[in-house]
Amino acid sequence: MLYSMVGIAQNTAIPDTNFEQALIDLGFDSAPINGFVPTANISNITNLDVSVKNITNLTGIEDFIALTVLDCSNNSLSNLNVSQNISLLQLFCSNNQLTSLDVTKLTNLNIFWCANNWLTNLNVTQNTKLISLVCDTNQLAFLDVSKNINLNVFVCESNQLTSIDITKNTKLSRFQCGNNLLSNLNISQNTSLVFLLCEQNKLANLDTKTNTALGTLNCSFNDLAELDLSKNSNLTTLDCSNNQLCKLNIKNGNNSNATVNFSANLNLNCVVVDKPTSTPNNWQPTGFSNYVTNQNQCNNFVNVDTLNSVVTNTSYTLPTLTFGNYFTQSGGNGIPLFAGDVITSSQSIYIYNESVCANNESRFSVLITSEDYYIPKYFTPNNDGAHDVWKVQDFNNTIKTIAIFDRYGKLLKYLPANAPGWNGSFKGQQLASNDYWYIITLNTGESIKGHFTLKR
Repeated sequence: MLYSMVGIAQNTAIPDTNFEQALIDLGFDSAPINGFVPTANISNITNLDVSVKNITNLTGIEDFIALTVLDCSNNSLSNLNVSQNISLLQLFCSNNQLTSLDVTKLTNLNIFWCANNWLTNLNVTQNTKLISLVCDTNQLAFLDVSKNINLNVFVCESNQLTSIDITKNTKLSRFQCGNNLLSNLNISQNTSLVFLLCEQNKLANLDTKTNTALGTLNCSFNDLAELDLSKNSNLTTLDCSNNQLCKLNIKNGNNSNATVNFSANLNLNCVVVDKPTSTPNNWQPTGFSNYVTNQNQCNNFVNVDTLNSVVTNTSYTLPTLTFGNYFTQSGGNGIPLFAGDVITSSQSIYIYNESVCANNESRFSVLITSEDYYIPKYFTPNNDGAHDVWKVQDFNNTIKTIAIFDRYGKLLKYLPANAPGWNGSFKGQQLASNDYWYIITLNTGESIKGHFTLKR
């Protein structure tokens, strides 16, 4: 009886034949397969790789008490007991069928990969030395990594996480949390972050201004309305496609080295970049051309009609618009006006148009006067379509001629009745901003003298 008990104590049961065959292949056991291995053969092993061996049961691993590295990934394990392997520094058990896994006793663990299992719970609060945690493609709804302050790599993609707090993980350089249910992600404390994948979540905001080391960002398929990457001068790869972006600022000084995809942001009418005229051709969507140097310029890409100011001695009927609507105040405020409305009092009228993301407006004035003519007090010949010429409005054909002089009395322009006006030039040369004088001769022989201002 004593001999039998000693014999049992010297062996470790290995019920899985594929596990024992793997041990035989590694030289830790000898054929034939008999369901056990001498304990002395395994008690001092520090590194064990039994990956891809079609193992369903790893019973016996408990006696590998000296293990520092265990790789049992790519098998068919539904259970794994490593509570006795307290010397483990690295554990790789990805691509199995594990529904639970207790690693709370493995306080020295620094690398732990358990991706592509069926885990619904994972407690790593005791694994304070972890530098790499890869637990993607499980069924985790909660994960606390607040005690893992040494984490450098953290991958938790393809789970069911509704929140994740990484504010204590200040050493993170690689973080992948894509394909979860995250509506918020605070990365303000992760100043060492170089690689961030947070695609396919429900993020409405993402602030990267403190992540100046960031080189790769994939935040596609979220609900982002705005993304400012102007502080991320190391960014070389960006995918922010399939969001709800209205504002995208990539003016960070590194556009020439970057690959960018902002496709499928249907309301995004322009993008702020380093140099609008030299944006890389490989950016997507291809053919996009509305690049600007500041966000305010984005309004220019919203179509809005423009009308010349009107001077009349009767009334003015508002014409039909193609782009925009009439208002009595800027920004679509005040009283709305409509095509066909008759304007009978002098006022400024605004044409306002907006898209989902931006807006634009133009302005013109209606001057109702009881005089027979109207003499402008200034004009601005800058080819912007407004006040480009100085022109006297003659409502009742009372004017015969107009003569324009400089301050020294030199004749600059002679205009007959109903002439198109003066553009501010003399002998093909543009004249400087200054005051100029006029003499208007009426059909009655009377003269009207005065001055006006040219502004450039």
